[in-house]
Amino acid sequence: MNNKKTIKIALTKGRIEEGAIDIFEAAGIDCTELKNKGRKLIFHNKNYNIDFVLVKAADVLTYVEHGVVDVGIVGKDTLMEENKNFYEVLDLKFGCCRFAVAGPKNSKFYEGYNKKKIATKYPNVAREYFRKIGQDVEIVKIEGSVELAPILGLSDAIVDIVETGSTLKENGLVVYDDICNISARMVVNVASMKMKKDEIEEIIEKVNEEVNSREFSMIN
Repeated sequence: MNNKKTIKIALTKGRIEEGAIDIFEAAGIDCTELKNKGRKLIFHNKNYNIDFVLVKAADVLTYVEHGVVDVGIVGKDTLMEENKNFYEVLDLKFGCCRFAVAGPKNSKFYEGYNKKKIATKYPNVAREYFRKIGQDVEIVKIEGSVELAPILGLSDAIVDIVETGSTLKENGLVVYDDICNISARMVVNVASMKMKKDEIEEIIEKVNEEVNSREFSMIN
């Protein structure tokens, strides 16, 4: 396999990185070096001639779009927020959560005609949601804990990722509406899919088999 073209795969640091390593190893792609990474950022798998690169979520798509990596593993939330050019090839079905609109209890948020303020880390996702439902809103970009915004009166509601809902509950907030489900995805550079078709398709096939086997085990 060493005569194959090198495939560079960018992994989102943190929980997605850990979930991806788990799937790759179960699919027969050794990640020992990656698990014992220290401060390194690039790791090589000799058997499959793969370079794994660790980057932040938003940077995964930048590296994929510019072709400096061939494949990226990143959350669907990042794909929805960033307007980049790539192929989305697999839902890896881990890191599952959802986008939701949330705010203070007992608020009649969807009533009335006054312009609402929405605090979020994901302005494009929020803007598209409210455009679809025909509601005029002002988007306020927040980098930290968005739950603070309605509590302090900065916004009427928030758009954020919700997993268990416990953080919302602890801060006196409730979900008004679910926007969509999100999970970790595999994306591929457009040119790489043509130039390194065989090598990339082999990786996709192995990973897809593992994802499907896990889903089958859960059902049964």
